[in-house]
Amino acid sequence: MDRILKILFFALLVKPVILIGLGLNIRGRANLPKHGPAVIAANHNSHLDTMVLMSMYPLSRIHMIRPVAAADYFFRNKYLKWLSLNIIGIIPLDRSGKTSREALFTDCHLALDKGQTLLIFPEGSRGKPEELSKLRKGLFYLIKDRKDTQVTPVVMHGLGRALPKGEALFVPFNCDVIIGKALKPEGNSTEFIETIRKRYNEMLNLCLTRSSESEK
Repeated sequence: MDRILKILFFALLVKPVILIGLGLNIRGRANLPKHGPAVIAANHNSHLDTMVLMSMYPLSRIHMIRPVAAADYFFRNKYLKWLSLNIIGIIPLDRSGKTSREALFTDCHLALDKGQTLLIFPEGSRGKPEELSKLRKGLFYLIKDRKDTQVTPVVMHGLGRALPKGEALFVPFNCDVIIGKALKPEGNSTEFIETIRKRYNEMLNLCLTRSSESEK
C-alpha cells in the first residue's frame, strides 16, 4: 500500500510541479545510478533538492530511492513523520550525537543491502541559498568498507531561490542539476571529502544559472 501511495504522490504531485514549475538544466543524466546499492551525494539548499532528485527516476524505481534525513526535523509532528516515512520513504538519521557511528548507519546499510539508492547531503543541513557549506565526514564512514557501493556526486544550483530555507512559497526558477561520475572512497576521510568538494566546485562551474548570475 505504501508503495502505491508513493507512486501516486510522485506521479500526481511531485513530478508535475517539478516539470512545470522548474526549468531544469540537467547535465550528465547518464551518470545517475540506475540500480543500487548506490549513494547520491548532493549539495543542499532547499527541500526541493530531494524532490528533484527523486523525480528523475521512473515511477517503477521510485520505491528504491531513499533519502537520508534528520529525524529531529522530519519527526517533529505525527503528520510530517507519517508523510516522511510512508510516502517519501526517508531513512531517519539521529543528529543528537548520542548514537554510535555503527548504530547510526544501521538502516542505511540495510537499505544498501537491498539494492536501494540513498540520497545523502554531506553538508548535513540546508545552508545559505546557492552557497556550499562545510562537508561532513559521515559519508566516508558509511561506505568505506562497502566495496559494492559507489558515490555519485550531484550539484544543484537555483533551487535555493525557488524554495529557500525558512520559506514556504515556491517561486519558479531555472535550475541546474549536474550529475558527475561515480567515485569510490579512497584515502582517509579528509582526503575523500576534499575530493568531493573539488568535484562539487568543478561541477558548479558548469551551471548555466550560476554563469548568468555572474554576468549581471
